Amino acid sequence: KFPADEVVALASRRSVGVEVSYGDRTLKVKALEHYDFSDVDICLMSAGGSVSKEWSPKIGAAGTVVIDNSSAWRMDPDVPLIVPEVNADATAGFKKKNIIANPNCSTAQLVVALKPLHDKATIKRVVVSTYQSVSGAGKDAMDE
Repeated sequence: KFPADEVVALASRRSVGVEVSYGDRTLKVKALEHYDFSDVDICLMSAGGSVSKEWSPKIGAAGTVVIDNSSAWRMDPDVPLIVPEVNADATAGFKKKNIIANPNCSTAQLVVALKPLHDKATIKRVVVSTYQSVSGAGKDAMDE
């Protein structure tokens, strides 16, 4: 139940017209490349790193805040890397590019669990091993 007056599903031309669910509504996908972002407040970008690298700066330049779920901006010093439960105050610098990044799923869960421990007794180092599904790297990785 994200508070929004309007939600628009965007994708590549290949997906135009496809129907996707949003709550109890069905949205028809529109073309990202033809969309006017001038009146959009927030864009939730989940299209992968290369698409985000191409489109997020353009969308941000239109005045829209891009919240990116890919790895594209995670290491960019001008893009805050945010886990709201941990460092929501770090969004202060997002206006440089109008982009906010978030970490991968393993990191997000980990830092939410570690934050209260760190607040009580400063954590200096954490060693973590994760096992990621190869499917997260896409079809080519699966075929390999």
